[in-house]
Amino acid sequence: MSGHSKWANIKIKKGKTDAVRGKIFTKIGREIAIAVREGGSNPESNSKLRDVIAKAKSNNMPNDNISRSIKKAAGELGNVDYAEITYEGYGPGGVAVIVECISDNRNRTASEVRHCFAKNDGQMGVTGSVSFMFDKKGLLVVGRTAAMDEDEILMQALDAGAQDVEVLDDAFEITTDPGEFSAVREKLEAAGLSFLSAEVQMIPQNTVAPSAENIEKIQDMLEMLEDSDDVQNVWHNAELPEEPEEE
Repeated sequence: MSGHSKWANIKIKKGKTDAVRGKIFTKIGREIAIAVREGGSNPESNSKLRDVIAKAKSNNMPNDNISRSIKKAAGELGNVDYAEITYEGYGPGGVAVIVECISDNRNRTASEVRHCFAKNDGQMGVTGSVSFMFDKKGLLVVGRTAAMDEDEILMQALDAGAQDVEVLDDAFEITTDPGEFSAVREKLEAAGLSFLSAEVQMIPQNTVAPSAENIEKIQDMLEMLEDSDDVQNVWHNAELPEEPEEE
């Protein structure tokens, strides 16, 4: 979907090296821990856990890793107190940035995020300073092949309760109300669809085109944030150059 998606560059692309993949799995493991804490370790009765498992599978996380993460979460919840924390601020050129974290040490996480902003000419803001510029949406991305019937996919998605479907060169982007995300995803899975991406995202209402001098600073800041173990997601409203495809 790189380079074609309307939202392809809203969330910084994830690399495919073993080191980066391992970091992604670690972060998803923390999401599993939060989901298990809130609703238990049985996916059948825990819709949030089912959603995280779907996200894990869309990131090619092996089933054994998923199972181990669930068991670890169920066994260690009394020892590790993870909290979900969101920071907001502005990057170079006034780009709006939302940073979603899962951490067992708020002071450490706040310090790391503040450092990422400050080092790259950004500035942390207060809660609500930029989030009003974004809409929370469920986003399901289905890879498109020549054999797929476009009208059939559209009907399946709308019948499942999706809000909108965007047809791209190589994917279908299906958006949902965040409260309906789980139900829509499960209906489409039951219909045989699989997802390149499956998660609730913060979608900017409008995007901004940074100056050439700020693009590199913004990219550096986003990479620093994503590299932090405590950072789960980084959302922004900058229009950035497309990244080259990775083999």
